[in-house]
Amino acid sequence: MSGEIAHPTIKGEESPSFRRTGPSLIKRPDGWFHEISDLWPGQAMMLKVNQVLHHEKSQYQDILIFESSDYGTVLVLDNVIQCTERDEFAWGNRYQEMITHLAMNSHPNPKKVLIIGGGDGGVLREVVKHNTVEEAILCDIDEAVVRLSKKYLPGMAIGFQHPSVTTHVRDGFEFLADKEGEFDVIITDSSDPEGPAELLFRKPYFELLYRALKDGGVITTQAENQWLHLPLIVSLKKACKEVFPVAEYAYTTVPTYPSGQIGFMVCCKDATRDVKKPLRFFSDEEEGKLCRYYNKEIHGASFVLPNFAQTALR
Repeated sequence: MSGEIAHPTIKGEESPSFRRTGPSLIKRPDGWFHEISDLWPGQAMMLKVNQVLHHEKSQYQDILIFESSDYGTVLVLDNVIQCTERDEFAWGNRYQEMITHLAMNSHPNPKKVLIIGGGDGGVLREVVKHNTVEEAILCDIDEAVVRLSKKYLPGMAIGFQHPSVTTHVRDGFEFLADKEGEFDVIITDSSDPEGPAELLFRKPYFELLYRALKDGGVITTQAENQWLHLPLIVSLKKACKEVFPVAEYAYTTVPTYPSGQIGFMVCCKDATRDVKKPLRFFSDEEEGKLCRYYNKEIHGASFVLPNFAQTALR
């Protein structure tokens, strides 16, 4: 859940209401990092800091990497926690596994896969676990996220070493502009819908994705939290449904994300496809070796929503 895309102007698109409150600092007296944002008003996530490993302002965002007391190494972009080692390795790679395998296993034979964002390499690591993949392309606008993830989060960035992988440090909109019918699966591993990532939640972006997909292609995209952002998710699903004949919302739990949850839109160009049921799945032995969190039962269960969300998204 990292990296950004530049923010081009699209006529007719209104500015969203989200505004960042400004970076909260590591509180030196008590040694805690505070994650505060208008996207989750009235609440904050706090992690105790052992030491700051790296801090820089890239061309696009503020990047903070620190060692926490209980969550291992933590990557923070523009004051928002993107990933922690504990979420990754103690409890399973739930975000990366779910955003990846929900899409990959909803396609009968994904050979060419594109990741937009995802500069930490976590989604890329999951994509290349599929032996159908012949070409995996990652496009992230911020070289600093890729560079620093390779240094400080090698367990996530290991996917960059795979021979089928190509990396582009480019604006995702520009990269997609001339792509037509090229990809089986596209995964958008974006940050939250403010600043440069705002337009990744708008209809014109999904039109670009639709055009870049082959027939029967599938996308997943980060789709926020039903406890905090239900109006945004309703708008997002409406935009997706105006472009794709199939558009469904799924979710998973991540302890260090706001309210402990994150969602995904899963969309397909094939109107007959039921993305709630995997077309392919790992064997029990493969699941045990390759996945810490995802399995074929969780694939289907992730689309089962509480009544309030089901009603809103129906």
